[in-house]
Amino acid sequence: MKGVPLKTGLKIIYWNIVIAVTVVCLAGVAYVRRIHQYDEMIIETGREYGVDPRLVSSLIWQESRFKPDCVGTHQEVGLMQVTETAGKEWAKSRKVASFTRESLFNPATNIQAGTWYLARAIQRWSDHPDPLPFALAEYNAGRANAQRWAAISGPGGRKFWEGITYPTTKKYVKDILRRYRGRV
Repeated sequence: MKGVPLKTGLKIIYWNIVIAVTVVCLAGVAYVRRIHQYDEMIIETGREYGVDPRLVSSLIWQESRFKPDCVGTHQEVGLMQVTETAGKEWAKSRKVASFTRESLFNPATNIQAGTWYLARAIQRWSDHPDPLPFALAEYNAGRANAQRWAAISGPGGRKFWEGITYPTTKKYVKDILRRYRGRV
């Protein structure tokens, strides 16, 4: 800062630092608010379907980073990246007559449908010592793929894990379980 007195230059640096720290703090607050604004819905829905709300939150983080307007590469929608087909299955089971794909952009509807779908998958694999890897693989890659991998591996989680042939699904299951079990 040629030509600027040292004291003035230090004040400019100080205020630039203050502004930068303020911007970072405000961004952090907005980020935390976005993530935690759905906590009550997640807890309530998790209890309703018997799924640990921490697992639901871990799945939402992996699927959408808590962005309700998220659309996936296969047209899955919302916080939990629910497909229209899965949403229709949920709506039919709950006797929701007015369901449309656009309904899945509503966070409450999306969390209901996604948690219902996850609970159903967990229940389907409940005869396994640890049903979560199987259920999460099903949630991500579909029931037929999860069944194919399970048929090869048997009920053991480690062999199942090694038998997942989709690298993205293997990483998906690993990342969610790591976040859920507190190893992030």
